Amino acid sequence: MAAVSRRAVMTLFSGPTCPFSHRIRFVLAEKGITAEIQVVEEGAKPEDLLDLNPYGTVPTLVDRDLALYDTKVIVEYLDERFPHPPLMPVDPVSRAKARLVLYRVETDWYSLAQVLESGDEARAAEARKQLTDSLVASNEVFASQPHFLSEEFTVMDCTVAPLLWRLEHYGVHLPVEANAVSDYAERLFARESFQRSLSDAERAMR
Repeated sequence: MAAVSRRAVMTLFSGPTCPFSHRIRFVLAEKGITAEIQVVEEGAKPEDLLDLNPYGTVPTLVDRDLALYDTKVIVEYLDERFPHPPLMPVDPVSRAKARLVLYRVETDWYSLAQVLESGDEARAAEARKQLTDSLVASNEVFASQPHFLSEEFTVMDCTVAPLLWRLEHYGVHLPVEANAVSDYAERLFARESFQRSLSDAERAMR
């Protein structure tokens, strides 16, 4: 494993349209963390990224002599290193429940989004229908509290927001039966931190 070179400033290697990179940028903006964003275009990975991350994937976060390259690990590290405002619950039971919610969001929704991003048109129509139906079925969940399954803004909101921002880009148009999902999304998108988290390419998606 290559040694990590020491950097004076926290650096995030970020894909301009990668929803996982967007999640990290949202967390950074929400917590007011200063980081250098190094944009990694598809097919043009810098050599230092490959030295830091054996998989060469984004997002990759470098903080001094530490390199992290799993989205959930990066989020929890940032939340522990910069504890205010907290994004994860404090008590173990609530933290475990939050992690299960994140697992379900990635398994049920992000897996479908990845199909829509893959360019596989043979599977896209079914994935688009499944994602729409699943969000409609979750409308009451979005309506129940100001934030996603919480009274307060949490890591769950940071996870759901990049997906919802990309719905139009994916060709997913929420019907009126998902009005609570749409209202929730607009509240999230209006946050100053969310607007600061967007790349130019992401702004062009809507």
